[in-house]
Amino acid sequence: MGTGPWLDDDEQKAWRSYLLMHKTLETHMERHLQREFGLSKSDFEILVNLSEAETGRMRAFELGQATQWEKSRMSHHLTRMEKRGLVRRESCDARYPEVAITDEGRAAIEACAPEHAARIRKFFVDVFGPERLTTLGEASDEVVDTIRKHEVSDCPPEVRGHC
Repeated sequence: MGTGPWLDDDEQKAWRSYLLMHKTLETHMERHLQREFGLSKSDFEILVNLSEAETGRMRAFELGQATQWEKSRMSHHLTRMEKRGLVRRESCDARYPEVAITDEGRAAIEACAPEHAARIRKFFVDVFGPERLTTLGEASDEVVDTIRKHEVSDCPPEVRGHC
């Protein structure tokens, strides 16, 4: 493994292969959600979080934490989803409204989730196989942990989560 400021050929190849795989898979999955179900990746992410919540509702700031979205992005996207009848905002206190999945939102996620999972299995799980999938999961967790430690130790509190 290289130690200088640049990636060596093997590191560069692995990094670029990862980027291409990620972009290709993400684009394919997004197009399928949009074409077949009329949902964006962002809609899907919100609906998954709400549908997995015990009560079908979460506070907006909790959704922001779960999705790693900025407050303004969350607000704008929830407004669009609310207009389409997928979610509704309910006041529980003045500062943090709750976001609830509607019957239409639940129907949308229940309609697309099985096909979405089947595509993940076909284009990701089955390609990796059990052993490599376990290794990838462990490596992914290590990368996330390393970034979180960096953010805590190296980033000033006012920009933590953005560096």
